[in-house]
Amino acid sequence: MQGKMAPYMILLAAILWGTTGTAQALAPEAAHPIAIGTIRLVVGGLFLLIFAIFTGNLRTTNWPIKATIVASLSMALYQPLFFSAVTITGVAIGTVVAIGSAPILAGFIEWVFGKKRPSLIWWASTFLSITGCVMLFLNNESIYVDQTGILMALGAGLSFAVYTLVSKVIAEKQSSLSAVAVVFTLSAVILSPLLFIYDLSWLASTGGISVSLHLGIMATGIAYFLFAKGLTHVSSSTGVTLALAEPLTAALLGVFLLGEYLNVTSWVGISLLLIGIGILIWSSKNADIKNDKQIEKGI
Repeated sequence: MQGKMAPYMILLAAILWGTTGTAQALAPEAAHPIAIGTIRLVVGGLFLLIFAIFTGNLRTTNWPIKATIVASLSMALYQPLFFSAVTITGVAIGTVVAIGSAPILAGFIEWVFGKKRPSLIWWASTFLSITGCVMLFLNNESIYVDQTGILMALGAGLSFAVYTLVSKVIAEKQSSLSAVAVVFTLSAVILSPLLFIYDLSWLASTGGISVSLHLGIMATGIAYFLFAKGLTHVSSSTGVTLALAEPLTAALLGVFLLGEYLNVTSWVGISLLLIGIGILIWSSKNADIKNDKQIEKGI
C-alpha cells in the first residue's frame, strides 16, 4: 500500500513546498529571504527532532555518517544558493534553472554513480515537466540573465539532487522520520551563523511567527518527511521530477491568493507540467500492478 501511495506522498510534499513563495510574500517587509530560509530550517529541524524523540523514532546507532553529512550540507547549501539566485537573476530564471536542472542532474548522477539508467518514460515525463516549468515562469517578468545568478541556481539544483540521492541511502538504514530529523537539525546548525547577520526583529510580530511556523512545520518538517517516505518506494530521479509540482502550486497560489496574472503560454505550461507528472504516476501504478502479479505467481 505504501508503495502505491509513494508518488502521492511526494506530490503532497511538493504542494507544501509550493506554498513557500506565498508565505514569503505575506511575511513582514523586514524579513530578508536568506533569513527566512534559515529560520525555515531551524523551525523545521526542531519540529522534526522533537517529534522523532516524542514518538520514539530517533535512533543513535547504525547511521551512515558520510551520507548524513552530505545530505545536511546539501540542504544547508540549497537555501542561500536558491534565494541568492532568485535575487540576482530574477524569480523566473532563478526558479526555472534551479528547479528545472534538479531532475536532469539527479537522473545523470543516478545513471553515472548508481548504474541505474533512467527509463524512456522518465525522460519523456521530465522533458514535458521541465518544458512546462519554463513556459510557466518565463512569461511572468522580463528576462534578465546573470551568469553568477545562473551558477547559483545550478548549484541549488545540484544541492537538491544530491540531497535526494543520499537520502535514499540513509532511508535504507533509518526510518524516514529519524533521517529527516537528524539531517535538518544538522542543516539548521550549519546555517545558524546567518542568524547573527540579518535583522530578526520581524520574528516578534504575529505575521513573522505565523510565516515561520508554516514554513518550518508544514513546508519543511511535514513536507520533507513525506518526501523521504515516498523516496523509499520510487527512484531518486522520479522523485525529483514529481517535485516539479512545487512551481505549479506556487503559480496557482499566486493567481488565486495574490492576484497574479498568467497568460495563455503559462497556462499551456501548467498543462504540460500536469501531463508530465501524470505520466510518472501512471507508470508507477503500472509498475506496482506488474510487481503484484509477479508476487501472486510466485516469481
